[in-house]
Amino acid sequence: MGIFDFLTQSKKNSANVAKNRLQILIQQERSMRGAPDYLPLLQRELLEVIRKYINVDSDAVKVGLHKDGDNDLLDISVALPDKAASTGN
Repeated sequence: MGIFDFLTQSKKNSANVAKNRLQILIQQERSMRGAPDYLPLLQRELLEVIRKYINVDSDAVKVGLHKDGDNDLLDISVALPDKAASTGN
């Protein structure tokens, strides 16, 4: 072990992190490739409707399409704020 081994260790770790992030992005891109064109529009419209009643972030609504055998399943996930945060108490 040399005195500068810690420098090469961090480069390997940051390279692994970058590689993992890239793999995640590629998987997301591949999953969206076969998805219908209306999903991003559906996600925006759902966010608009939810914002009429609750103050949520723009990334609070996730819409996805999954295969379950012969069926396509629409997966909608909404991250709601804490009750105390939404009422202002």
